[in-house]
Amino acid sequence: MQIRDALERPLHDLRISLLDRCNFRCPYCMPESEFHDAYQFLTKSERLTHDEILKIARVATSLGVSKLRLTGGEPLLDKKLPSLVNGLAQLDGVEDLALTTNAMLLAPVAQTLADAGLQRVTISLDSLDEDVFRQMSGGRGDLATVLEAIDAAEVAGLSPIKINVVVERGVNDHTILDLLDHFRGTGHIVRLIEYMDVGNRNGWRMDQVVPSRELLERVEARWPLRRVDRNYPGEVARRYEYEDGQGEIGFISSVTEPFCGSCSRARLSSDGMLYTCLFANQGTDLREPLRNGADEDELADILSRIWLQRADRYSELRRPDVAEHHALSKVEMYRIGG
Repeated sequence: MQIRDALERPLHDLRISLLDRCNFRCPYCMPESEFHDAYQFLTKSERLTHDEILKIARVATSLGVSKLRLTGGEPLLDKKLPSLVNGLAQLDGVEDLALTTNAMLLAPVAQTLADAGLQRVTISLDSLDEDVFRQMSGGRGDLATVLEAIDAAEVAGLSPIKINVVVERGVNDHTILDLLDHFRGTGHIVRLIEYMDVGNRNGWRMDQVVPSRELLERVEARWPLRRVDRNYPGEVARRYEYEDGQGEIGFISSVTEPFCGSCSRARLSSDGMLYTCLFANQGTDLREPLRNGADEDELADILSRIWLQRADRYSELRRPDVAEHHALSKVEMYRIGG
């Protein structure tokens, strides 16, 4: 069964946050000043169990979801992740099972995850300049470890590997061409992401955004590109290929060229809240009905009702020139992934 929301958008993609913890402290997501040693993250009992995640995912696939992405926080902090991957990979209807990670812990488990059924990885890597990378990871990232993990993922067959780069003016935008040069010809797909007003803690300002159009001009001044079609309806990245055949890059332009009209994603937080928008200010609690004994039919009714009523289109309605708009309380990105 395929359900559609109030704007006729199908439910196609479920992003599952496994835990709210991370081993980075990226200033645009989890700044150290707020997420310090004394910060109270969710306890184990507050987080969904793997069995609960599998039950929700099974219901979601019965409603048309075919893409599952595991996120965090940092999902590789979950030591039992391969077992969950194995369970999700066996669900009927799952065509794409992927993981988004900062890759610091990926190299030793890449093959294990592939053997369990993981198909792809997306790796967050904001710069190949060691100083810039360390700054953007909150002083916790090691560039050599991440590059080793990319190689390990390739050997394990977790491809095509996507490299996500959040571009912030005056911070890492001057290093983008060097990063693209490094990955040209490797088969890995770099995606340049406009710095977004996600959550409430990153002090977002419009002047920190480097519009995708500007980035495209910078790239084309060095390497001619040609536009290519989306892989599937609802894909967020605008795809381009290098004219010399050295691979593909993408631009994700949530701020300057919103794509709400084709968004087919739901997001499940680690404490069981279902959100229908990356910028949502509230979600629906699935943990409570799960732990009160709701069966799959009851969960399907809840999920269907949520999606059928969905009319979110935050990015299309945002007013970049109105500061108060961004002061609205929104769910934090570390709780639901990107």
